Amino acid sequence: MTMSRHILATLLVTPLPAPLLGQAYQVRDNYTKSEYLIPMRDGVKLCTIVYAPKKQSQRYPMLMTRTGYGIAPYGADQYPAVIGPNNEFAKAGYIVVYQDVRGRFRSEGEFVHHKPLEKGTGRSDESTDTYDTTEWLVQQVPNNNGRVGLWGISWGGWQVSQGMIGAHPALKAASPQAPPQDQFMGDDYHSGGAFQLMYAFSWMSSNARARGAPTGQAMPRFDYGTPDGYDFFLRMGAAANAKKLFENTVPTWDYFMEHGTYDDYWQSRNVPKDLFNIDFPVLIVAGWFDAQDFWGPFRMYHSIEDKNHPNQSTLVVGPWQHGGWARMDGDSLGLISFGQKTGAYYREQVELPFFDYYLKDKGQLNRPEALVFETGSNRWRSYDQWPPRNVENRSIYFREGGKLSFEPPPASSTEAFDSYVSDPWKPVPYTAEVRTNEGHLFMIEDQRFAATRPDVLVYQSDPLVQDLTVAGPIKAVLSVATAGTDADWVVKLVDVYAPTDPAPMGGYQMLLAGDILRGKFRNSLSRPRPMVPNQITRLKVQLGDKNHTFRRGHRIMVQVQSSWFPMFDRNPQKFVDIYHAKDSDYQKSAQRVYRSLRNGSSIQLTVLRAETVP
Repeated sequence: MTMSRHILATLLVTPLPAPLLGQAYQVRDNYTKSEYLIPMRDGVKLCTIVYAPKKQSQRYPMLMTRTGYGIAPYGADQYPAVIGPNNEFAKAGYIVVYQDVRGRFRSEGEFVHHKPLEKGTGRSDESTDTYDTTEWLVQQVPNNNGRVGLWGISWGGWQVSQGMIGAHPALKAASPQAPPQDQFMGDDYHSGGAFQLMYAFSWMSSNARARGAPTGQAMPRFDYGTPDGYDFFLRMGAAANAKKLFENTVPTWDYFMEHGTYDDYWQSRNVPKDLFNIDFPVLIVAGWFDAQDFWGPFRMYHSIEDKNHPNQSTLVVGPWQHGGWARMDGDSLGLISFGQKTGAYYREQVELPFFDYYLKDKGQLNRPEALVFETGSNRWRSYDQWPPRNVENRSIYFREGGKLSFEPPPASSTEAFDSYVSDPWKPVPYTAEVRTNEGHLFMIEDQRFAATRPDVLVYQSDPLVQDLTVAGPIKAVLSVATAGTDADWVVKLVDVYAPTDPAPMGGYQMLLAGDILRGKFRNSLSRPRPMVPNQITRLKVQLGDKNHTFRRGHRIMVQVQSSWFPMFDRNPQKFVDIYHAKDSDYQKSAQRVYRSLRNGSSIQLTVLRAETVP
């Protein structure tokens, strides 16, 4: 629960100890391991490990994951405890393939962070590397049945999406899981134009370091010298200052610092624009509480739906942290209980049957278009599209006295507002934990630690008289003003448990959804503009999709603040290049959030029509 993102991601693509995934299974006794350097069309050779069933009584499909996190254990006599997504695949009989992507670990070539496609240039990219690898495997690996499936989580999920573009004819099924699709728009590094500082630093300090030659060893983790990330990043100052700490060994960080807007660098790396001709089945997997790549799966799903008619895409979303479906029971996250082992259900009833059906012609597959877990009520829901059809938009308004109401403000309230002073030298922490990496539990953390701060506005409904179910996107519409020329606006949607709920949940303020908008990007992520001091400005903050039931007796809460540190870098609250800001640029600023009839603020919910507003 406390590991950094890059260590977590390594676990996601490196086989896990057998006890974490059920009954022990001896891979060594049942599989033969082979290691290859497979040549790509430009001559670069990629390190590839193939595990093939020893039983030769039938031909087997190949299941491949390509990753930048290493495919250890290396060496022909070294076997892992688990191969494939889990050992149920090994027991079922698959040729399991792992590959180090170019420039990483034992593969040759140059590493380019999420390299854009080289369409029409004749040069290699991750799409052509997947194609070339598939062609080699089908031709060279004995006893395969000519069908290949792709799967991967996080970076591996992005690699799956690249392999889906210009796919090899042998690709018959793909499962991109938590695939980042646009890293300036919600995935990994940015949201609403703000830089996700803590994750970017943690990930790049080891995973993006320049290497001298192919190696089986991971780069060492950065030594923060303190357990207190809040203090560390406050003292570091502007994001560009990390270059000194990295000692000029992380070129990707330097590229990021040169591209602080949604320019060609980022637009070229937008995956959904290229998701055409997807004529094979796709199983897209997401977690409602994924801190890393929550937006990507939804963008991929909608892009495939829009660009490919017909298609065979399925969206699965469970109550999981990043990659939690792969290795956790999924019956709880922190103090939040889901009442059933959702991870085990996914692995046994969704993932394995999907690949068995399309790669082996085995079993029957009666899958819905969208299989989503509804938190709060703790049940799986099946829909023929996402969002479901039976929904409507409802607004809940900011009112006087810190109230939230489904009734808009009265006509007599013309310029009513609430205010606070935002101090970038005392930013609002994103978590009550003391840590140097971002973690996962903040996604459902009790927000009482923030609700008591004077620089956090809190609005709360009366106790609900009946259940209210959100099933789709959530958006905040704010009328705001700032005394400076820029400001961040963080909006958090919170489910407040009833005070009579059993301990320790009585009064628990569960973070359900939250996101940020950097004011200068309010009209365009590509062309920032200063805010006009003290001028009322209309903002829209996208909070993402949810499927959650606010239970009867609970309250709906909204918190508004202007920092979320150090998850996101601080805004100096003046219109400057924030990546290269000076200490003198960071200044206090008075912020206003309006709640009048003419200049109001609200949360727009997508709710099931079957539920009525209390």
